[in-house]
Amino acid sequence: MTEVADRIEETLAALLPRGDGPETRVFEAMAYASLDGGKRLRPFLTVQTARLFDVPDSRSLRAGAAIELVHCYSLVHDDLPAMDDDDLRRGRPSNHVAFDEATAILAGDALQTLAFEVLADPATHPDGEVRAGLVAALAAAAGARGMVGGQMFDIAAETDGAGFTLEQIVRLQRLKTGRLFDVSCQAGAILGGANEAERSALAAYTEDLGLAFQIADDILDETGNAAEVGKKVGKDASAGKATFISILGLDAARERANLLALQAVKVLECFGARADLLREAAHFAVGRRT
Repeated sequence: MTEVADRIEETLAALLPRGDGPETRVFEAMAYASLDGGKRLRPFLTVQTARLFDVPDSRSLRAGAAIELVHCYSLVHDDLPAMDDDDLRRGRPSNHVAFDEATAILAGDALQTLAFEVLADPATHPDGEVRAGLVAALAAAAGARGMVGGQMFDIAAETDGAGFTLEQIVRLQRLKTGRLFDVSCQAGAILGGANEAERSALAAYTEDLGLAFQIADDILDETGNAAEVGKKVGKDASAGKATFISILGLDAARERANLLALQAVKVLECFGARADLLREAAHFAVGRRT
């Protein structure tokens, strides 16, 4: 993960805009939001999945960077006072605190559009149909029927958390968190021309991985500390927000996360030892402290 994270950092730095005109401030906010931080788990999934199909890293790094740009934009907007109202992200002031709300909104907008610019560039893949497939997949994962819809669902979970069922929380997190995990692996599969069976196996893997990751996030919000996690903790409980912890309890949530990780590992059998790093990523998702 460290190897991929370092290479994604280099890729992002090369893709981000630079200049000295009036728009420089938004360039700086974009860099602040996307460089020097984060686990880079999503692009790691893209690169490792692409390696299953012998895709050159030069292509998968660009696709992974595009997905990371969308992820970073979502964090900038999530932290805004109108959304989650968080002033700490990755152990430092959130984008709207470091700059201002208007700049943070524009930086998020620009990061999102840059992602599609990257995917549409022939440098990502010489075949226009492959590039169009990547664009369509990321748009579907990030939009109203994916991550954005999940964020709307998440706001409802805070305002009406007492009425939420476990099934609703699962659906919420499959939209808000799971869809970007899914497209991360599907991007590698699209680049590599994977068959339907292979894509279905990867979809099953990310379905379990995404939920396991989110349960681990809920556990960290309940038991972690801000210095280690890099953001405020305890907010879900204080807001009365419906989470896996509030519905299942801490011990049962841990058990479910571990079971999901084991399920994610099992569905990769068709790839043999080539998928070992993806298997390790599933265990990392539930054992992390940040």
